Amino acid sequence: MLAIGRLQAHQPDGAGIAKLLQAARRNLADAHVAQVSTDNRFDAAYKCIMQCAMLGLWANGYRTSTSQPGHHQTAIQSLGLTMGVAQPDIIVLDALRRQRNASDYEGDPVSTATLQACIEQAAQLLAGSENWLRANRPDLLTSS
Repeated sequence: MLAIGRLQAHQPDGAGIAKLLQAARRNLADAHVAQVSTDNRFDAAYKCIMQCAMLGLWANGYRTSTSQPGHHQTAIQSLGLTMGVAQPDIIVLDALRRQRNASDYEGDPVSTATLQACIEQAAQLLAGSENWLRANRPDLLTSS
């Protein structure tokens, strides 16, 4: 992935990890705000998922190349390698990515069931990310 420019080397630091974790937590909280539209709640939950995927990459010394198309796909599909996320979960997360694209770029509405699935996946991935960091990179949690 480095050789083809999909990933770049990245030096992780505790402050950056702490900011991204805090942003993921805020986005998950925002996804639960019932007064906001289903589409915007979905966007917040999806942002949490992406921030967790970025945490995995950063903690392992990489980041996506945002100048390349498909950087969301790269981040999500790398979760098995970066944080040991099971392939069936990655498939669900990738389906949510496709739903996000359809919503953002084509105006497709997000169903309540899809919103709930995204919130559940985001919560599960955030908890898993925090557990993975504690177990594998506690040195990066000194600032969070």
